[in-house]
Amino acid sequence: MVVNKTYPLLKILLPGQPVSERGIEVEFPEHVTGLNEQSNTVEHLYLVTNGTSNKRTLPEWKTDGNTLMYETELNGNIKMTARVQLDDNAVRYSYEFVNRSTITYANLQAVTCVKLFSDFSDTLLERTFVHHANGFDLLASETPGRLTMPLQKWLPCRYLVSYSWPVVANKIEKDDDGITRYNKSRKADKPFIATLSHNKKWVAATYTAETGNLWTNPERSCQHADPAVTLQPKETKSLRLTTFIYKGDLSEVLQLVNREQANSKNN
Repeated sequence: MVVNKTYPLLKILLPGQPVSERGIEVEFPEHVTGLNEQSNTVEHLYLVTNGTSNKRTLPEWKTDGNTLMYETELNGNIKMTARVQLDDNAVRYSYEFVNRSTITYANLQAVTCVKLFSDFSDTLLERTFVHHANGFDLLASETPGRLTMPLQKWLPCRYLVSYSWPVVANKIEKDDDGITRYNKSRKADKPFIATLSHNKKWVAATYTAETGNLWTNPERSCQHADPAVTLQPKETKSLRLTTFIYKGDLSEVLQLVNREQANSKNN
């Protein structure tokens, strides 16, 4: 369901969950960002926290069967059509961009924040996994101290693992924003991040075909697997990602991801 049409926010509930639950909330997207190659600066075409300062037309929503969609124009010259489709075991997001400007945007992303509350919340990252060449491992396995440190020392933080990008040399970093960033020392070999529900009967896993890294903000147990494209003038490009919500275990979700990867290669 759509819980905010102006600043697009979705809510996903498991079967039987009451509407009063927060469930899984998805900022659709949280922001649209690209490197403006004319100015060589990162430009926020949309940022949810900018509120009314965003230069865009308000989203126009439509429903088509199991698909919700809206259109908006960013900066007066970038048309974005966002779609979300509910399938049996997945929620699929796509963003289509039509560039009517004279600017090339490199590393264009529609950063989609999949926030896990209720049955999936995992502040200490005790049930959040990534997959390596030798199998599944907790995303935060290299930081065992998180389980005993005071919460105010653990939070706020970000936990990241490289996929296509080189592994970050420093395992712990703190940027100017004061947020600690933990970098896993080895790459994930599959582009998804998965979290088990509290009763371990469900898995929520966010996947995309290609991404630089996977990461979470444990304060909201969010999942990030954000793809990127280069968008040149007069071009149309799309970004796609999927959140699998599956009653089963990690091995079964891995099979879903493997099938998805095979299909994307064939297409």
